Amino acid sequence: MAIVQTLPPSSDGHRRLGLASPATRESVGEITVSTPDEVTAAIARARAAQPAWAALPAAERAAIIAKALDVLLARKDEICATVQGESGKPLVEALAIEIVPSCDFINYWAGRAAKDLADERIGLHGYLKPLKKLYIHYQPLGVVGVITPWNGPFVLSINPVVQALLAGNAVVLKPSEVTPHSGGWAAKVLWEAGVPKDVLQLVHGDGESGAALVNGDIDKISFTGSVGTGKKIAAACAERLIPCSLELGGKDAMIVCSDADLERAANGAVYLSMFNSGQVCVGVERIYVVDSIADEFIKLVKERAATVTYGQGNDVGPLFWDRQLDIVSRHVEDARAKGATILVGGEADTDKGVFYRPTVVVDLTHDMDLMSEETFGPVVAIMRVKDEDEAVRLANDSKYGLSGSVFTKDPKKVMRIGKQLKTGSVVHNDASVIYGVAEAPFGGRKDSGLGQVNGRHAIRSYTHALPILIDRWGLKKENIWYPYADKTVKTLESAIKFLFGNHLVRRFMR
Repeated sequence: MAIVQTLPPSSDGHRRLGLASPATRESVGEITVSTPDEVTAAIARARAAQPAWAALPAAERAAIIAKALDVLLARKDEICATVQGESGKPLVEALAIEIVPSCDFINYWAGRAAKDLADERIGLHGYLKPLKKLYIHYQPLGVVGVITPWNGPFVLSINPVVQALLAGNAVVLKPSEVTPHSGGWAAKVLWEAGVPKDVLQLVHGDGESGAALVNGDIDKISFTGSVGTGKKIAAACAERLIPCSLELGGKDAMIVCSDADLERAANGAVYLSMFNSGQVCVGVERIYVVDSIADEFIKLVKERAATVTYGQGNDVGPLFWDRQLDIVSRHVEDARAKGATILVGGEADTDKGVFYRPTVVVDLTHDMDLMSEETFGPVVAIMRVKDEDEAVRLANDSKYGLSGSVFTKDPKKVMRIGKQLKTGSVVHNDASVIYGVAEAPFGGRKDSGLGQVNGRHAIRSYTHALPILIDRWGLKKENIWYPYADKTVKTLESAIKFLFGNHLVRRFMR
């Protein structure tokens, strides 16, 4: 995430923000902040353009979106260069985190849209079945506001924007002010593919611009970011009775069972805690290892972590946001002060950029910030537990609930443990990959958010499911319509007795 600096206003009075690389502290450009009036105007243009976009058959919208995959492939190097400039992440991570899943999401959703959004015939039950027919029409909501973060600026922009557009909505996208050009590539790719510019609006800015979008004439907000901001957005959406989806980060637990493959578990613990500089909402933030295998596991983790390089172009890049360095340092120092042991790393390196050394911490307890607050840094935090039951209890002892992982050789054990975890998803012998599984509903519980952004009903969440009930027979009137008479009462009582008083008929009616 680029280091943001306030620049002198432009000649027309607009606020300007300068961006510097967190890896080198060199300038990587600037943005002009969209004013609240400009955000309002962007929403109005989107509102005016949306009906024509929604009038296109879903298959035609999907054909346009599908072209974005070819554009993305042609622009891949430019996108990666922008992402690397603003975040400093290694090229491998720019490709693996931003490009690969974005390609897959575009391909998947464009292929699914016509089927997922088609009018759906729903079979009716019981006494209604011979009388009525039910269809569900998936009606676009209108204008969707999408506010995206800095840790996965391109992929976390392209995925919700593509879903909302395919559903027939217009979109106003506001990427994070500190990775604005990386997030802005989502709009540029889709515009080049043929999405009209009025249908997909791009605004830039900080909290002021975001608030103008949230409080504007929109029909849904999709937000990925901090808990505090997410709760404010939820309150604003509740005030207007509009839906929102909120992905607010996590403190994901990794459980290492006594029968785990320790080589894989140790490799996973290091990578899944440190990739993307540890700044992954579904990255591993705390590890619970069963005591009987803890010594060997910790030994292997220490050995692996000691080989991880950091610095520009190395394994672990900089912290994308300079303010994040204070949080990571504070969490590690709090643990150290309360009796934790630092086996590897444990300090910042700011000579050239915003780096924190790859770190391994053990002897942890739940009264330490490192085990309770979101750290978002390259830190492996390991806690011994008596058994798997204690691991489950401690994993659930968190205000967050985005995802979790279980390392074991026994898939049945994963199912048993996974069903006890109060979290948004569970992964076997892996972690963060769950967001990239388009079929899997992705969303958090507790302070980790509200709603789900992937899965079977993802595109439909950007629509109103409109039931249309069709009359089968075209009679002049229904039996219960006026005028009421004694016969009406007798008919109703007979129907109630026959339909619901007989247990065999009752079962048939379900």
